[in-house]
Amino acid sequence: MDKKTVFSHVDHTLLKAVSTWKEVDKICREGVDYGMAAVCIPPRFVRQAKEKYGDRLNVATVIGFPLGYNTTAVKVYETRQAVGEGADEIDMVISLGDVKDGDFDAVTREIRDVKAACEGRALKVIIETCFLTDEEKISLCRCVTEAGADFIKTSTGFGAGGATPEDIELLKAHIGPQVKIKASGGIRTRAAMEGYLAQGVERIGASSAIGAYGEP
Repeated sequence: MDKKTVFSHVDHTLLKAVSTWKEVDKICREGVDYGMAAVCIPPRFVRQAKEKYGDRLNVATVIGFPLGYNTTAVKVYETRQAVGEGADEIDMVISLGDVKDGDFDAVTREIRDVKAACEGRALKVIIETCFLTDEEKISLCRCVTEAGADFIKTSTGFGAGGATPEDIELLKAHIGPQVKIKASGGIRTRAAMEGYLAQGVERIGASSAIGAYGEP
């Protein structure tokens, strides 16, 4: 698989707590130069990135990140603000407490509310697979599908683990036909990226995609 094809599926990511504008600007330039699908950056940099790069770059940001236990009202507000400042895509974290309580109706409602706040932008729903049983993952596939989200995403990259090929196969078997998959967390090599794309993943969240291909 050629590098250009792989990069066209990558969300080039920088979400460290200590991220500076200089670092965010660097990955935005790389996103444009290497033809990345999007950059995924902290909310506070969305307006600055969009003003500088405009339509040359899809800007994604995170909502309820990384723990997901914000109230729905807060997540909706965050989403509206991000959209108002120019975000093209939204990556939200679900409430894992609701999952562990078995309240999947609440999870579905929250995803639906955030999707409405996206005003037509793509919504990626982070389910944090490392904390879930297979049964919970299957139930969340239904939540994401019924709520009308665009992607189901494996991980924040801040949990106890990231994407696995086994989880991708499980998600593929249970999401609706309109839902795509984003694999993220611990994806650092060319082989891993190409492997996930070969499995049918549409997006890959990674901070080291360029280095994986030997680029400076």
